[in-house]
Amino acid sequence: MLSDIEIAQAARLRPIDEIAAKAGLLEGEYTEWGGHKAKVSLSALDRISSLPRGHLVLVTTTSPTPAGEGKTTMTIGLAQALAKQGERAMLGMREPSMGPVFGIKGGAAGGGYSQVLPMEDINLHFTGDIHAISAAHNLLAALLNNHMHHGNELMIDPRRIAWHRVMDMNDRSLRNMVIGLGGEKSGMPQEDHFSITAASEVMAIICLASGVEDLKNRLSRVIVAYNRKGDPVTAKDLGAVGAMSLLLRDAIRPNLVQTIEGVPAFIHGGPFANIAHGTSSFLSTLIGMHLSDYFITEAGFGSDLGAEKFFNIFCRQTGLIPSAVVLVSTVRSLKLQGGVRLDDMKRTNVLAVRKGAANLARHLGILQIFGVPVVVAINRFGSDSKDELEAIRRICEGLQVPVAVSDHHARGGDGAMDVASKLKEVIRGCKGCFNTLYPDNMSIEEKIEWICRDVYGADKVVYSHEAGKRMAEFEAMGYGHLPVCMAKTQYSLTDDPGVLGSPRKFKITINDMRLSAGAGFVIPLTGTITTMPGLPRVPASVGMDIDGNGVAKGLF
Repeated sequence: MLSDIEIAQAARLRPIDEIAAKAGLLEGEYTEWGGHKAKVSLSALDRISSLPRGHLVLVTTTSPTPAGEGKTTMTIGLAQALAKQGERAMLGMREPSMGPVFGIKGGAAGGGYSQVLPMEDINLHFTGDIHAISAAHNLLAALLNNHMHHGNELMIDPRRIAWHRVMDMNDRSLRNMVIGLGGEKSGMPQEDHFSITAASEVMAIICLASGVEDLKNRLSRVIVAYNRKGDPVTAKDLGAVGAMSLLLRDAIRPNLVQTIEGVPAFIHGGPFANIAHGTSSFLSTLIGMHLSDYFITEAGFGSDLGAEKFFNIFCRQTGLIPSAVVLVSTVRSLKLQGGVRLDDMKRTNVLAVRKGAANLARHLGILQIFGVPVVVAINRFGSDSKDELEAIRRICEGLQVPVAVSDHHARGGDGAMDVASKLKEVIRGCKGCFNTLYPDNMSIEEKIEWICRDVYGADKVVYSHEAGKRMAEFEAMGYGHLPVCMAKTQYSLTDDPGVLGSPRKFKITINDMRLSAGAGFVIPLTGTITTMPGLPRVPASVGMDIDGNGVAKGLF
């Protein structure tokens, strides 16, 4: 059996000019970026904005498990299936962060015969967008410290710095530190922190901006610190917006690549859904919708995180509304949710599937809150038995939701044909009743309570003293109208990653609160979640190498 990288290396890539033409882009509306990648010009919107928009389809999953669900491969396989059915189909995904690539999660280019290519480039540096975002973010941090070193005319309170540093790698040692040591010439000593670039507000801004002017306006609103009177100090106050925008001038342009079957794909932006808002860029989605009949996109992790934020943040800010949702699960993940050990997955256990399906039902319930039709897609593995698959079909039938089994990993678009057909059926029958979970005029606390109660199933929310204090400050500053971007573990509906299944009536603890005034949301941090992940005991990087010809080895 070939590995993902062996399949990718054996694939025949089409010239990017051919893919761009297939997508409907004209010469001059994109720039080649190394043979099989391209950057799309924002000027393309001037021509295509009068074209009708295709259907937007969101792919999400049940609660992630080590058994795997296959949300990314489903996004790719579904687009390939629609293309095989004669539809104009495209897809949009987030750019992989190198933290997970070298850590535990792996890459984000799909797998098997549902991959985006060139896989190695996409997982390693790609077009440099994430590095540009890191540079822009850290430039602002440097300008902040430099201002304080040279007289501090804005009277910034060194105890109230809100803008710290980022890097695109997991490194727990950088979560907390002291900088500015070494005497007067080395700056002012102060506590500092690092987050991973996926959690940067600049990343969120790139993904939500509607163009260069909106990018600059959002950057100007970024709050970096507070002065001694308690008033916010912004990136605009530090004169940082122009230089940051310059660093981001190419990063804001969507990246065009292709699937293993030659379907055009946008990969642009990379916020995580457990610590950020979890969707690819507005610009790539908008362009893709104007160029296709079906634009398939994904949101990070399960419906309690990625989909909830897609509906309440992305849709609210962009005005783009999905026509349907595909909820991905597997026999293996449901068995794990039902109490089966990971090393016992090959043994048929219908009772465990039925027990674990409570998690599937909960995620269906979450999606139904927003009024968008849902198709359940079961990603089939070789160890799945007919009885286990039949049990899921009957459960979905009882829940009155269409379900299809897919083996797109092994068969590409051909393996996702049933999912594609079911998807088109529910879209044809959709009456358009989408709604967000809460109105803008709710308080921050009320929005948090609604998410914790209606989405997670909690019956109590507890705030630390610091979180409560900051929430009150944000309300007093006039930011109470903003949506909420919950930072929570992806492995459980609770804030405890060890609690599986479909828990009810538990407590959610808000330990801290952050404000992203430029991106346009408030971030409550729950449980023990951190914005700088660590590496596992045996990182994925241990198995990676290149041979004498520079060919990658061990990259999935």
